[in-house]
Amino acid sequence: MEETIRVEGLSKKFSRYRGDRPWTFQELFSTAGRTSLKRDEFWALQDVSFSMSAGRMVGIIGRNGAGKSTLLRLVGGVGEADRGRVITQGRIGALIDLGAGFHPDLTGRENVFINGVISGLTRREVAMNFDSIVAFAELEDFIDSPLRIYSMGMQMRLAFSVAVHIQPAILLIDEVLAVGDFAYHNKCLERIAQYKAQGCAILLVSHDTGLVSKLCDEVIWLDGGKIAAHGEAQTVVSKYLAEMEAETRRRTPNSDVAQLVTAGIDLKLNENRFGSLEMQIEAVGLLNQHGEAIRELKNGDALTILIDYFTPGPITAPIFGATITRQDGLVCWEGNTQAQTLPAKYFQERGRVSLFLERLDLAPGKYFIDVGIYHHDWTYAYDYHWHVYSIEISAGGSQKGFLLPPHAWKFEERL
Repeated sequence: MEETIRVEGLSKKFSRYRGDRPWTFQELFSTAGRTSLKRDEFWALQDVSFSMSAGRMVGIIGRNGAGKSTLLRLVGGVGEADRGRVITQGRIGALIDLGAGFHPDLTGRENVFINGVISGLTRREVAMNFDSIVAFAELEDFIDSPLRIYSMGMQMRLAFSVAVHIQPAILLIDEVLAVGDFAYHNKCLERIAQYKAQGCAILLVSHDTGLVSKLCDEVIWLDGGKIAAHGEAQTVVSKYLAEMEAETRRRTPNSDVAQLVTAGIDLKLNENRFGSLEMQIEAVGLLNQHGEAIRELKNGDALTILIDYFTPGPITAPIFGATITRQDGLVCWEGNTQAQTLPAKYFQERGRVSLFLERLDLAPGKYFIDVGIYHHDWTYAYDYHWHVYSIEISAGGSQKGFLLPPHAWKFEERL
């Protein structure tokens, strides 16, 4: 098959700076000669080589900071390598920073034309594809409204629709497949599958290893800017997940309560545990109002959920979430920290997040408490535990339904 992408010995370095670096010209000149601005240099990519043929889809996986996005940008012609080279054949389409060229005061129609031309289409090509772009984004009723009234999801759908109408020979995708609801997400995947069938070479960066295994023919695992493994998708993904799981087991939870409540828990990736594991849940505690670890709770009593986490490197503003579901899958309660001001912008090393529920007014029965840590824009999960932690709710009397709120019957005569 025709070779569409060839990467040969690709290496790229960046500079890290001191925390006390000058931020104004006055500080710059006052510190000149007394301190160096540069702290050190590090290689984001080191001697990366691979090739792709038309009609193939290759996934790029690895931790945050492994060099995935740097590789994608260099293949797309953004930036210059320090060593090595990239050879591509044909028009390149990029699903990387969706909506980067949009202007909030312009209408959706005007933004489609501007973004389409920026992406490499002629104005005539945009006009020919305009109705199809709007229909794919499902925004016919809003296309002549200013972009500032669009929700974030609507903007993402419009940007995605423009990008997939470029008819590229090479398509670069970086963590943007969480566009829209479930139905629209599947619609996007179907369009990408169509491009692949038509001979488009697709390079996908994602932390969703399940999606990568499903869509890709091959996978490249980057670790510290180097290729740790390259081969058949399921084989490489399995190696990556096994390494992440082994690393988790090498660490011991730092909490006596955590050790107590996780005793006997069997976590298995892609069965009851999902995520990239860049930030990990080490232990979960379910406590009563006296701070005791419990498996059973009386209706109306308070419940505290403890989440002990670990992250080897800084993570920006993660979202913590918890869901209470009944055995039949009914969601009884769900909450997360997205709307709260977190105590720190960056999370590092070990820590604990506590959720206090003043009373749990659930009918008697068994419930699951699912917990997770997510990327700050919900694009993927760092670590999500599904149906691992259960609790039995007890109460006197009989009750139908799943809610058992405080209540009292009152009797009186009416004349």
